[in-house]
Amino acid sequence: MGVHVIHEARRCLQCQEPLCQLHGCPLQTHIPEMIRLFLSGRGNQAGIMLFENNPMSDICSMVCDHEKQCEGHCILGKERGSSAVQISAIEHYISNTYLHKYSLMKRAPRKPQRVAVIGAGPAGLTVATKLAQHGYDVTIFERMSRIGGMMRYGIPDFRLPREILDTYEHKLKLLGVHIRPHTTVGGALHLDDLFTDGYAAVFIGTGVWRPRRLGVRGETNGNCHYAVDYLKDPSVYELGTTVAVIGSSNVAMDAARMAVRRGVETVYLVARHYEVSSGEREADYAQADGVEFIYAKNTTEITPEGPMLAQRHFAADGQCLYEDRPELLRVDSTIIAVNQDPKDKVVRTTPGLDTDEHGRIAVDDAGHTTREGVFAAGDVVLGAHNVVTAVKDAKKVVAAMETYLEQQAADQSGR
Repeated sequence: MGVHVIHEARRCLQCQEPLCQLHGCPLQTHIPEMIRLFLSGRGNQAGIMLFENNPMSDICSMVCDHEKQCEGHCILGKERGSSAVQISAIEHYISNTYLHKYSLMKRAPRKPQRVAVIGAGPAGLTVATKLAQHGYDVTIFERMSRIGGMMRYGIPDFRLPREILDTYEHKLKLLGVHIRPHTTVGGALHLDDLFTDGYAAVFIGTGVWRPRRLGVRGETNGNCHYAVDYLKDPSVYELGTTVAVIGSSNVAMDAARMAVRRGVETVYLVARHYEVSSGEREADYAQADGVEFIYAKNTTEITPEGPMLAQRHFAADGQCLYEDRPELLRVDSTIIAVNQDPKDKVVRTTPGLDTDEHGRIAVDDAGHTTREGVFAAGDVVLGAHNVVTAVKDAKKVVAAMETYLEQQAADQSGR
């Protein structure tokens, strides 16, 4: 692994205008500098730089859509007729080594204010890490047993080993972050209780856990399931020997590949178009695992014998012109993977916290919600996205929260 990564690092052209960084990475990771530091024997400094920019660096190195992002903009792959530098492998080697050797940066002198973070997904963990590093007393409220959110309960461990998330949890505790598992804000505790108990600000990063319906007949059948539920604990499902997965996102690919690993003999993935919406690498791996792709089919009904699929016909501009008569795809189980929306426990129990038409929390450009001192970011604001997008959104909100907390402290000291 080490020799391979070093070889890849030496292939980097050290471009004057690094498109991998400037146009490929949503977080503007300093890729050429990371590689320079690594090759000069300063891997620790490279790790510090990576984690300062992206607290989820090790995770992003494994689950980002690198073919469309950093590696998709590498000049070697775009213009030189060669393969792109495997930036993801280099970042993973550096960040994983650093994560296991060191704590998540040093903590600034302790500030008197406390901050509550609701949800331990990528957005919540980013906010908790950054604010704890800056001296704030942070408590994470997580409804599941372990941290990670969709990273733990939505991405299979063959794509993201749980040991990495366990290490993050350990490092957060070393940083002084308090973690309350099995605690749902909106259940026994309400958001207003946090302010009553002295928290100065609250961040909501509860993600999107409510599966979106297809809206067709048959979704209540006993052999019909939702991918977001299936991926939480596949061991409790008995799917049979044949399964159809409706959808073509990364979640759909994960569900299909997990079903294969759980012993399902034949797995079909049903896409509405002639292309899939997942990353190219995830689709390639699904096909390598034996998943059979069915393109341009609309699911019109779920029956106990399987989904009814209608062939779609498209014009040159991509518009669907008409569909054929639906035909049965005979399978033992059907898994629906067509997107997710937020659950509403926090919103229902918090007066004055506005949402949009999809139930996502309404915020301004800085992440302020319609409640004083309450901020939100990530999927609960944006809808279902990837880890790096949630981190980018959360970093913006961290800055706004610090401004708010500093102003609040100044107002209190001036009284």
